[in-house]
Amino acid sequence: MTRFDFTPYRRNTVGFDRLFELLETTGRAAQNENYPPFNIERTGENDYKVTVAVAGFKMDEIDIVAQQNLLIVTGSKQGESNDNRDFLHMGIANRNFERRFQLADHIHVTDADMADGLLIINLVREVPEALKPRKIAIGANLTPTVIEHDAAPKKKGPQAV
Repeated sequence: MTRFDFTPYRRNTVGFDRLFELLETTGRAAQNENYPPFNIERTGENDYKVTVAVAGFKMDEIDIVAQQNLLIVTGSKQGESNDNRDFLHMGIANRNFERRFQLADHIHVTDADMADGLLIINLVREVPEALKPRKIAIGANLTPTVIEHDAAPKKKGPQAV
């Protein structure tokens, strides 16, 4: 019997657990699925924060694209070459990346900021009023509905003299 550990798949989701969709997209995962490292945290009932370690990248080298149910963070180094430098040890990753996050329905990116080598993306769940649960009162409409009308004019009969 084969056992599956779904923990790596759950960590890329924000706001829900879409196990089957993640299993379908597993084959399309990038080879460097652990780069760059990231955190996902819940900061409120409907608020989330994704923090991506992007040391060595400048703001103009990072792109954030939010599509329906998908957040894509891309880092592209521009024109820097290490060919003329003689490294004794090169332990700091300096490569392009693309990190994809599956988002639940109604999760929207509010803003993003970058400080101290960390990219911080704030998300919020905004469920439309029509989809929010509402309480229905029982027996709230017990009074009968009356249709208003004008009184019928009285018929004129024989007049007494």
